[in-house]
Amino acid sequence: MEESTLALIKKNIEDEPYARLFGIKIIDLKKGYSLVTMKSKKDYDNIFKITHGGAIFSLLDVAFGSAVNSYGTVAVALNISVNYLKSACAGDILIAEAREVSRSNKIASYSVTVKNETSGEIIASAQTVAYLKNEKLPFL
Repeated sequence: MEESTLALIKKNIEDEPYARLFGIKIIDLKKGYSLVTMKSKKDYDNIFKITHGGAIFSLLDVAFGSAVNSYGTVAVALNISVNYLKSACAGDILIAEAREVSRSNKIASYSVTVKNETSGEIIASAQTVAYLKNEKLPFL
């Protein structure tokens, strides 16, 4: 796939209103792989003054979505199973890495890990499954 196509996918994902809401940025994007980052803010805190699981889920979902759609065809999530292993706090920079595990004509599976950039500790891990549609991304 051409670099320009991956750059266009990256731009469209980062410009998505929801990703912008969380300040999510794509660091690296290749076919079947994505590395994304987000700085946790007090606005993302839950009642325990730690980063809400929904904010962490949002980060890993963007990592998964960008990786699975990196082929230039539409892919939609069928299932995401998350294990939250450590807490994160406002000010932490979180990095999510999505790696393709398997891909067929209709189904793809990815492993996603969220880490604290400073400590290197794993915050969450996820196993994901997507349905692959036979159509180009709408902006390509």
